Amino acid sequence: MTTVSEQLALFVDHYRKSCPEITAPYDPEWRSPCEIGDAYNVDGQTLIRWQPLLRGEQHAANGDLVPVARALDVEIHPDIRDYYGTFWSGNLEAEAPEGHVSLIQLWNTEDIDRLNENLIGHAFAQKHSRSPLSLFFACTEPESEYFLTLRNDTGEVQLERPGYKPERTVAGSLTEFLECLVPTPPAE
Repeated sequence: MTTVSEQLALFVDHYRKSCPEITAPYDPEWRSPCEIGDAYNVDGQTLIRWQPLLRGEQHAANGDLVPVARALDVEIHPDIRDYYGTFWSGNLEAEAPEGHVSLIQLWNTEDIDRLNENLIGHAFAQKHSRSPLSLFFACTEPESEYFLTLRNDTGEVQLERPGYKPERTVAGSLTEFLECLVPTPPAE
């Protein structure tokens, strides 16, 4: 059986082939190991090229979400730990059978702190709605409130809206969900 890290790596390989030139606005205070080369100007905007970069062994995926586990006093599902621990990257755009998704990725080590804060906030909102713990990993259409989460106790992928119970199960696992994605170019 393919792991989340392996399936994400396969998706990223397809992404690199279909989107060889990816840029982001350059921020000298928000650097990433996935940046390539020097910043450059186009039409008055400073940009930097980037490509997803495998994090390697020095960044153990199990450590990234420790603050969430401590704050909630739970064991975090290994699939979501592997998902966030595999690459340094900007968000990755894709088409799923049901529509567009933007896979949330970690840009740098400071982004890990921001992710933990947001996951903890999401968990407290779920407690208020009496929903089972889930951890978000993707946004849907840009104008939509919906996002995709991994249900922590089962590993299922769910469609949710902030502050509400999950709408439905989208896939039986994160690996299964990643298998069906087709890379799309980032929005300009």
